[in-house]
Amino acid sequence: MTDPFPQLRKAGPARWIAPALLLAILALAAALRLHGIAFGLPALNDPDEPLFMMTAFDMLRNRTLNPGWFGHPGTITLYCLALVCLAVGMLGMLTGRFAGAEGFAEAVYADPGIVFLPARLFVMACALVCIVLTYRIGKRLGGERIGLIAAAMLAINAVHIEYSQIIRTDMQASVFMLLGALSALAILRDGRERDYVLAGLWVGLAAATKWPAALIAIAPLCTGFARLRAGQREWDLVILFAIAAVATLFLASPYLLLDYPAVLRDLAGEARTIHPGATGGGFLSNLAWYITGPLAGSFGMAGLALAGAGLACAAWRDRRWALVVLPVILLLLAVLCAQHLVWVRWVVPLLPFLALALAYALCALHDRLRARLPAKAAWAALPLMCALLAVPMLQTGQSRAAERAHDTRQAATFWIRQHVPAGHSVLVEEAAIDLLRDGRRVIFPLGAAGCIDAREALGGQIEYGEVENKRAASPTVDLGHVALERIASCRADYAIVTHYDRYRAAPIAFAEALQRYRVVLEGAALEAYFAPRAGESGGPVTYVYRLAPRSAR
Repeated sequence: MTDPFPQLRKAGPARWIAPALLLAILALAAALRLHGIAFGLPALNDPDEPLFMMTAFDMLRNRTLNPGWFGHPGTITLYCLALVCLAVGMLGMLTGRFAGAEGFAEAVYADPGIVFLPARLFVMACALVCIVLTYRIGKRLGGERIGLIAAAMLAINAVHIEYSQIIRTDMQASVFMLLGALSALAILRDGRERDYVLAGLWVGLAAATKWPAALIAIAPLCTGFARLRAGQREWDLVILFAIAAVATLFLASPYLLLDYPAVLRDLAGEARTIHPGATGGGFLSNLAWYITGPLAGSFGMAGLALAGAGLACAAWRDRRWALVVLPVILLLLAVLCAQHLVWVRWVVPLLPFLALALAYALCALHDRLRARLPAKAAWAALPLMCALLAVPMLQTGQSRAAERAHDTRQAATFWIRQHVPAGHSVLVEEAAIDLLRDGRRVIFPLGAAGCIDAREALGGQIEYGEVENKRAASPTVDLGHVALERIASCRADYAIVTHYDRYRAAPIAFAEALQRYRVVLEGAALEAYFAPRAGESGGPVTYVYRLAPRSAR
């Protein structure tokens, strides 16, 4: 494919066009991700954010490098989050906001946003790095044009924007995967020892961040074996790549070996076959769910179809695409569809590679049009095609942002504030920390411990290890997984119920969980009901019940 911008590499003002466009794309990406990044705070709507932040905070408090949790394994992300917490605490102590380490800890447990917002900004920074790396890969595969379009499409992708604002491992793992893809391209071009070692480094760091990210190893392996078939005697370098990957994994996350019982425990906990609201339906059903759901929803059906066509065409014409981009997409998609569960967040590593394929398709289509259109019309054709795809993508992103900003759980909390006098007790299934500010007693379900007093738990600075022990490997922390013998501890005046509908959607699979809801809600009166509305509000269907006194049941 010809590069329409050869002048960008020449001296003079024109050479700044591509960097200026990339900066504009990054500015747009940053603006889209900063908008609403504090959603929910101080309440914590995402159930996994507290896991990562409590684990990172506990590492600092206990002065240990052992995370004690290895489900993802998440080690690199947890270390980075610990550094974020450390930086916030040091800055606060230097400016007099916190009276030492204990004052910092008390402030964080009273208002988690103190550290959650900076941590979300860190994840957003990883997302911007992903956009830059996507540009670099596209530039290497087909010139500035493909790199810039791919970066732009990733910048406005709704799923990528959403998970740029949530504290998880997905975005940082994507950074290492893209670096691994760049090293794979370098292996194919040069075959230097340095390229094989760097590829191993990125694969090891990717695996230490999120287990499935190790699948990026397929790219350097494909390019390395392609060189072997071409007669290059580099078996020793391929072996060096594998050694570098394994060594990096255990050097970056040494407690995978030192605390292997915890590793086995957490891997067993992650290997669930059912989950409320996320149980898959087999390979083909999962494939259809991913294609028609998060992928088509974020790229648009036309954009996704173009990406598929672009991937096939590019892989047929150019072995770099066939050896690096195609295997990564196919392997990731196959592994996702083979799982028992389906999650939107699992497509995050796919998005940059699909953006590259979409960019190739647009450029290939533009090349065909240039031969048939007048010069001015041909020049405008590519921006017009990009705009036709970008406008609905931006609308989707803005709708999702509005949904995150107006969550049903915060609506329920607001209703409680308006209608329930202080002094009443409220049972919640989410970390509704914003309810604690009005003097109400808030109780929270915690597995084997029953329902605990949220204010007492936070005031005592509960550690994540204690939470993990009490949840007893349950997939979620909610009313449906409270120990039945402790269900009486969940008595309250009111209840905000957010997980009920997910269990009711699969009553046979979750019969025991539903039984717990029936016990607590026996004789209860439904006071308010909040359902998400597309483009306006998000979150689960949320009910507010006035619970019956024990004597009335």
